[in-house]
Amino acid sequence: MRDIVFTRSSGWIPNVVREDGELRLMLGAGADANHDPRTFTFPIGEAHLAVIREDLARHLLLWSAVLPLCDAAGTRGPLDENAAVALLDPILLAAPADVDALFRRIRWDRSRLIAHGADIGLLERGHVCAAMRAATETSNMRRAQEHHADRRRAERGTVLGPLDAAILRYTGQYVHGATVPKRIPDAVDPALLPQVMQVITTAEQACAGMRIGRDPRRGRRATDRRDWDRMKTTVEAAVRRAHPGLVDDAVRTVSFLLCSEAAARSRNTPMEDDEEAAGYRADSGGSARKTALSFTDDKDVEKKWLRDGPRSATAEFWEFVGERSAGDNEVFTIEDEEMGEGIQLHFYADSVARITTLRAGKGGADPEYRVEYSLVDGMGGYRSLVSAFVRGGCAALEQHGPWMSDVAEFERARRRRAAR
Repeated sequence: MRDIVFTRSSGWIPNVVREDGELRLMLGAGADANHDPRTFTFPIGEAHLAVIREDLARHLLLWSAVLPLCDAAGTRGPLDENAAVALLDPILLAAPADVDALFRRIRWDRSRLIAHGADIGLLERGHVCAAMRAATETSNMRRAQEHHADRRRAERGTVLGPLDAAILRYTGQYVHGATVPKRIPDAVDPALLPQVMQVITTAEQACAGMRIGRDPRRGRRATDRRDWDRMKTTVEAAVRRAHPGLVDDAVRTVSFLLCSEAAARSRNTPMEDDEEAAGYRADSGGSARKTALSFTDDKDVEKKWLRDGPRSATAEFWEFVGERSAGDNEVFTIEDEEMGEGIQLHFYADSVARITTLRAGKGGADPEYRVEYSLVDGMGGYRSLVSAFVRGGCAALEQHGPWMSDVAEFERARRRRAAR
């Protein structure tokens, strides 16, 4: 039988219960193997209960000191009750100076105290009792998270100024730099918001007209890493030039914001519009020469495109790539059977082959082909090649060379590029 003897308004602060006639402190901490919270209890005396009732600061200090013991219990181990009981008198009944000395010797949960209003400066100097004079029953975990983030930055030599901190709060990245950034003006001190917006304006002006296109080689919604890096470099250079006092964390969060927004616009754009925005002609009728095309991948899956269809050949092809491309499926072919020509894209090698039928097979003889290879410069290079082929066939690809028919020569060229 368990009866609650004392509890505070905040449900997470440890409660005092009576179990089989014995007073025990009960707290939830950690998780079991199924990720469900674990509950621990250990015995206390009437004198300890009296202090817990009257002194919030001492109650919180005890909680902070017991939490590492709960962590040590892991997912299924028992709480070291002897160690927990040994903390009671030194934390609840001792003089403040002795409590401070104890906390210099033991492990304790700093974030828990900061979340409940502890003075961070006093905590850092080892005056834990004085730090808890402003303690509150309600917690502010955001305060603890920001302090932890500041400590991580300090470990790598970064100290935020007021404007740096305001920019990180504006993008929602003060605590977690890996989260997708967004614009949160209400999170910024109104006095600093005009300066933050000046930095954002600098970034927007620097990348005006730039875009981050999609990269179907990596999936339907993937974006072009080269475009991302190009925009990132442009934005960061402009922001550093105009605002040299900003730390790297603030500069990076601004470029992350602008790049993320550009990538989102691209992902939410129909493939036809994406092709047009990238500067590639996506004529839904194709060229006068192209009445039908066949798309195939390395798994022998085929898709047909017809000139009188509702979508352009390039849009249909890149959608096919986005749906089918994978680590074991990186070779895609576009073939014009009527004209006897095609191109084969080798995504794993950043290369392409153009294939022209010299003589059709007759009387059981194999057809004769001319195969020429060329290196490709990223997703932009592939887009240009596909667009040119759709408009004008293999002849239109001449300007995208040099084209090499000797396989050994091509391999040497590929190795030279890889070595750069």
